[in-house]
Amino acid sequence: MDQVLFQIQGWVVTPWKLVGYGGTLLFAGRWFVQMYATRRARRVHMPAAFWWMSIIGSLMTLSYFVFGKNDSVGILSNAFPALVASYNLLVEYRHRGLTRHAGTGG
Repeated sequence: MDQVLFQIQGWVVTPWKLVGYGGTLLFAGRWFVQMYATRRARRVHMPAAFWWMSIIGSLMTLSYFVFGKNDSVGILSNAFPALVASYNLLVEYRHRGLTRHAGTGG
């Protein structure tokens, strides 16, 4: 996946770079999702989509840094957010399960 797909004025694009760009767009785009959810709820709100976009975006950019670039700084800076987002999503789904269970009376 290191073949050059295209090159524009010295800017080289490979399949791994597309993975990295996609991850970066997801990771940045999650803030727009959060802002929309907050505006809609009229209070600060972190929807599950925010955490899913964090996890997928982090894993995509992590893949780029592991396989496409082999950069330890990029690996470390993307592994941690993926773990934190996974933990927060787990807490969210546990909370939803407890709330749902409590609401049924059993």
